[in-house]
Amino acid sequence: MKSAARTVELLEVLAARGDRPARLQELADELGVPRSSMYALLQTLISRGWVRTDVTGSLYGIGIHALLAGTSYLDSDPRVRVVRPYLDEASEALGETIHMGRLDGRDVAYLATRESHEYLRTISRVGRRLPAHAGALGKALLAERADAELPAGPYEALTPHSHTTRESLLADLAKTRSRGYSIDREEGVLGLVGFGFALRYDAPAQDAISCSVPVARLTPGHEEQIVAVMREIRAKIEAAPPGGGAAAHWR
Repeated sequence: MKSAARTVELLEVLAARGDRPARLQELADELGVPRSSMYALLQTLISRGWVRTDVTGSLYGIGIHALLAGTSYLDSDPRVRVVRPYLDEASEALGETIHMGRLDGRDVAYLATRESHEYLRTISRVGRRLPAHAGALGKALLAERADAELPAGPYEALTPHSHTTRESLLADLAKTRSRGYSIDREEGVLGLVGFGFALRYDAPAQDAISCSVPVARLTPGHEEQIVAVMREIRAKIEAAPPGGGAAAHWR
């Protein structure tokens, strides 16, 4: 069990580093294991494709099998299969970037994205994680929970507009519950406004959809259109039969 936990921790560390490869000693220090043990673990994972190394054998990064496993997760998830066509519909109707995300601890993981043809932002890629308090998807999902479940602050400031205190976030979540959707005004990414809608096929909701639009293109009329279209898309998703037939009901 200890070996399995160490393997998972190593893969999580490498995945979190993104395009910053790690050295052997860095990984040994971060996970608190002997250098020799870390080297042996890395060599095992390299041989199986979960970790890759450079031509010198001194730098390590996440391997291609991590991608294959992640893709399998998306392909096997019945909720993602149901939602994807509706993301296409919203994207075509609005011409903006549409996301689906799932709450994972204190973060939201992006499971599907339809990029706007007007602008491209790699920050919205599938597999990206964003603190729940700092985005439309996360705030829509946090609003589905009791205030007592909200972690104590302070919270990380991703931009000057991010909520950093529990009191500030609670006030925002109260407004979200009142209007029925969340608004992220440059709290996660400068220059972008997001509108988030929890999908209530689970209780409490685990998934949400959102629409992101550059501040420069957001007029009052366009905002009304976004809210109307996204409300309609949410209703269609929630009314759709669950995908997967006899598929397992994951938790």
